[in-house]
Amino acid sequence: MSQLFSERIAALQAASWNSTIVGIRRGIERETLRIKPDGRLSQLDHPQALGSALTHPLITTDFSESLLEFITPAQTDIEVTVAQLTDIHRFALSNLGTEQLGAGSMPCFIDHQDEIRLAYYGTSNVGRMKTVYRQGLKNRYGSMMQAISGVHFNFSIPNEFWQHYQQMLGDQSDLADFISAQYLGLIRNYKRYVWLIVYLFGASPAMCKSFLQGRQSKYAFETLGKGTLYLPYATSLRMSDLGYTNSAQSALNVSYNNLPDYIKGLQQAITTPSAEYQGIGVKVDGNYQQLNTNILQIENEFYSTIRPKRTTQSGERPTCALAKRGVEYIEVRALDVNPFSAIGISAEQMRFLDLFLLYCLLQQSPTMSAEQQEVADQNLRKVVTDGRRLNLELQDGAHPRLMQDWAEQLFAELMPIAHWLDGAYGGDKYQSVLKHFYLSLLDPAKTFSGQLLATLKASQQDNSQFSLALATKHQQTLLASEYQFYSETEFRQMTTDSLSAQQQIEQQDTLSFDCYLAQYFVENAAKLCDK
Repeated sequence: MSQLFSERIAALQAASWNSTIVGIRRGIERETLRIKPDGRLSQLDHPQALGSALTHPLITTDFSESLLEFITPAQTDIEVTVAQLTDIHRFALSNLGTEQLGAGSMPCFIDHQDEIRLAYYGTSNVGRMKTVYRQGLKNRYGSMMQAISGVHFNFSIPNEFWQHYQQMLGDQSDLADFISAQYLGLIRNYKRYVWLIVYLFGASPAMCKSFLQGRQSKYAFETLGKGTLYLPYATSLRMSDLGYTNSAQSALNVSYNNLPDYIKGLQQAITTPSAEYQGIGVKVDGNYQQLNTNILQIENEFYSTIRPKRTTQSGERPTCALAKRGVEYIEVRALDVNPFSAIGISAEQMRFLDLFLLYCLLQQSPTMSAEQQEVADQNLRKVVTDGRRLNLELQDGAHPRLMQDWAEQLFAELMPIAHWLDGAYGGDKYQSVLKHFYLSLLDPAKTFSGQLLATLKASQQDNSQFSLALATKHQQTLLASEYQFYSETEFRQMTTDSLSAQQQIEQQDTLSFDCYLAQYFVENAAKLCDK
């Protein structure tokens, strides 16, 4: 444990303002596929009973028409977030007829990628732009990898804490600049240590062989059941290069050393033409194939395990918002769907993420060169495909290090943070969570991936069959529960309001779609760094 880290923890525990940390705000974005009773992908439209995917505040779609995304508002109470997410699941399931919600990250059997219908958001320009963006993703990467589900964890530290913390560190800069710099430091450490999150919470060691769709793979997969491929020590095939990848992005070297460099890196990505994507074309025979031919069509296409974020205003690009107002929160994107939870994530995971992210904030965070980022990425790739292997070695700086030993150190350094948070919140939930997940470090079979693979191998059951059985179990549990936070009336009103809002947007359009796109990119390029 570094001296600086120890000093910071001691100072925080002794500070009169340490209770300000209880204002941490968290939000969840959970993706899940609508599936038919046989486990195959739904071919139906987004249910009107769930409202407009364009304007509903809690229920939308991601890449495909069948890939639902449930969003909870930022809250300071983890139990409230769990209640909200549970209610959203319950309402959705009560309006899906015979359909169910997929329980894991990897999709069940899909005959062909054309079964995966692009998400539709209506006839407005903004709705059409969202669909064209997805058409571009399909043409660039194929639709199969876009059928993968994940969970995003949004995390923000209260301003009152930041104000005191800045004084504690003796920093004299503008508060917004200080907050941005601290979040970027957190992000760098997250990238250094994210392998631990994937080891503990990775839950996709197996997948249906249809996912490869004839593609060659460098992995020596083993098989079980009728059509399941797996790697014996894998944690998260979702996070492997079989998942969402963009080879053209690897040369960008987007830097997380400071906010201007990060914005500059994304600017370069959204303005640099790609020879590969130019071959696709933009508007072919009157139909849009993508938004543009740049390495990234828009910022959202940038794949990263974590992102600095700022709430955008209407029509504002994410990088423009960051440039004007700084980092507001971070979005953790390396989470598989927890198949053992009816809502895809547990309160225990959220508390562990609190500990982990605060550790990343408080620990020293030197700048990262492109070479150091690549070392961190290599460590992640090793844990993704081989994380439960005995004596797995990672690279710690210039030296190899046993993953187990490194993880032991991280858990030891998380304990004083757990003591601090339990002192601020009252009780012992953070210490209990740390002890609970430490058991997964002692025994890889207790990790999510270890439990899942052991079940499959013991029963010689296909991954798809197991996932479908879990989906049925979760459906029964959720439909048997009572609403905890929202009410049926509130959900019905949100549905009605969202459909009306979409209709109003469509009626207010005055530009042609061609003009709308041209204006969107020109205006946002001009305003990007105009503070």
